[in-house]
Amino acid sequence: MDKALNALVAGVVENVERVIFGKHHEIELALVALVCRGHILVEDVPGTGKTVLAKALARSLGCSFRRIQFTPDLLPSDVTGVSIFNQRTNAFEFRPGPVMTQIVLADEINRATPKTQSALLEAMEEHQVTVDGTTYQLPEPFLVMATQNPIEYEGTFPLPEAQLDRFFMRVQLGYPKEREEIAILDAQRIIHPLETIDQVMSAEELLHAQSASREIHIAEPVKTYVVNVVTATRSHPDVYLGASPRGSLALSRAAQAYAAMNGRDFVVPDDVKALAAPTLAHRLILQPQARLKDLAATTVIAEILASVPVESSSAQALRA
Repeated sequence: MDKALNALVAGVVENVERVIFGKHHEIELALVALVCRGHILVEDVPGTGKTVLAKALARSLGCSFRRIQFTPDLLPSDVTGVSIFNQRTNAFEFRPGPVMTQIVLADEINRATPKTQSALLEAMEEHQVTVDGTTYQLPEPFLVMATQNPIEYEGTFPLPEAQLDRFFMRVQLGYPKEREEIAILDAQRIIHPLETIDQVMSAEELLHAQSASREIHIAEPVKTYVVNVVTATRSHPDVYLGASPRGSLALSRAAQAYAAMNGRDFVVPDDVKALAAPTLAHRLILQPQARLKDLAATTVIAEILASVPVESSSAQALRA
């Protein structure tokens, strides 16, 4: 990724920080997912800025934005669209659903039934929707940012493993610190800062960044390290089902984008360590006894990173 493009991506992070205070790393993670053509699951309690993050990203990139409020009575056609018979033309016309946009906020996705949740699977994986046998391509870039409340389980339908695996990474915003919360109060005293956000990067430039990030070099020792970390999730005693090869791909691509955003044209093991938890933790199914101990998947990832050795390589070998 060239310096001009790298500056634009950094500008997006800085722009979003005008409305999301004290969450630099989490905003960087969202940009990593965008650059990798990945989707984001934002899991946190209400009021922590999940919706504002999605809107700020859309405004910063000049992308079209739609919000879908998931409820138990939402139908798949409410997401993808529906064909309606037009009596004037004597033919069916397709009325596109809210998913036919560039950035989709799937708010409280776990409140919808599994049938409606599955309506997003084709869109997320293949960037297309099929309605009444006709396939419609989605605009590029395309990002699904889904939110769910990890505390409230009444009236919810947990996301199945197949759908969780479709999400490139899971991000948790968390509560702001005291000084950051005071800054939020000051910033919204007169007008919401979201109204003042301008576009700093175009959708075309984002597509260029997506292509450029794939060119970032990953040396064989780093590839081996990625695979060893993912493989370790499959044999960990507290894990019932480990990460799939899709997890290996996500971790390597995220490391490429992260390296590019930090001004490097090669990946180092520290990039892999920084992205392991966001890209792999939600793909793990823990053993029942681990869940009884209230063990978190992120703790398992931390244990694996501490135990899996990094092959000794010089900086020259990483670039080679």
